[in-house]
Amino acid sequence: MALTPVTNQTPAFTAATSAAAGAILGLFVGTAQGSGLMGLILGAALFGVMGFVFSSMLLEQQKPIRWLTIAAFAVAGFLMGGLPALVLGALFGWFAGWFIFWIATSSYRKHLVPYLTPGQVLWHYGFRVICGAIFVFLITPILVVMPLSFNAENFFTFTPEMLRFDPAGYSLRHYRDFLTNPDWQQALWNSLRIAPMATLLSVSFGTLAAIGLSQPHVPFRRAIMAVLISPMIVPLIISAAGMYFFYSRIGLQGTYVGVVLAHAALGIPFVIITVTATLVGFDNSLTRAAANMGAGPVTTFFRVQMPLILPGVISGGLFAFITSFDEVVVVLFVGSAGQKTLPWQMFTGLREQISPTILAVATILVGISICLLTTVELLRRRSERLRGMSPS
Repeated sequence: MALTPVTNQTPAFTAATSAAAGAILGLFVGTAQGSGLMGLILGAALFGVMGFVFSSMLLEQQKPIRWLTIAAFAVAGFLMGGLPALVLGALFGWFAGWFIFWIATSSYRKHLVPYLTPGQVLWHYGFRVICGAIFVFLITPILVVMPLSFNAENFFTFTPEMLRFDPAGYSLRHYRDFLTNPDWQQALWNSLRIAPMATLLSVSFGTLAAIGLSQPHVPFRRAIMAVLISPMIVPLIISAAGMYFFYSRIGLQGTYVGVVLAHAALGIPFVIITVTATLVGFDNSLTRAAANMGAGPVTTFFRVQMPLILPGVISGGLFAFITSFDEVVVVLFVGSAGQKTLPWQMFTGLREQISPTILAVATILVGISICLLTTVELLRRRSERLRGMSPS
């Protein structure tokens, strides 16, 4: 069998595209080393040369070349930074080998319609690269905080032991401090007392408001909706200051009830928006049919309407709970020392005593948020199935 070249693209095109990808990776690596410009230049040069050379190789040599690239990058990483750099180097080597041959063999066009112009292909993948970069920018602080919470020392930075993956550099001491420190436990208890009650009020009032505003005969619906969702639009510091002056006049400032009402006001817009979105596909003929069968308004609501809009109600309640559980600005204005919540304790810890226990608490809150958002996504899919918008 005759040996065929690997490339379906010109070496110049493969080299230029590979150089662009190498420049992006080199910028990140160089920035971490203190010289982003140097990393950009070296990354572009290295990937460009590799792209030009690899594109002229034979198709049967693709797999060994990719393994050789992984090994070379891993060895270079180990010589530069030890075991962690070896792992990163191997990942970079895998990406380099895969990306260059992906470009050289025109594999990037396999799943696209054949009539797309080069500009349309560029936008197709460029849009995804932009979205991926935004995602990395948003998720990187969380990925940094989570391993730091297992630091064996009282530092907010990675120690040499952590960078070497030495077990002695990792510990659960900050999690133990969170579970045993009375200040943290009191703050956690306050959050667990405030957030569920605020969520209950948000769900009750927000659901009723959404159902009422969904009726076409309600006058000034748009104006009322704008007022109800204004806490999402108005800067939080302004809302907090307004609540402080209002609650201080009626005697609720510094009380448990005042904090719950303030958090409920912040959560109601989320419930209104999610329930309103659920009601868009609701068939009002079902409520009319229930009324014809003799069901009263309350029975119709709980037996007909509520089961169909329940996913939206629960989703809004989860958003309201997250808002209350993570909120710190309003509680600083409206609450007192007796209502010090978990975010307030974290804020105080950052200002007065820098303790890595904050990182442990942040990791726990991230885990809780991930679980709640996963639940929201499952409920969204269930809602689509109930409304016939999704086959499965």
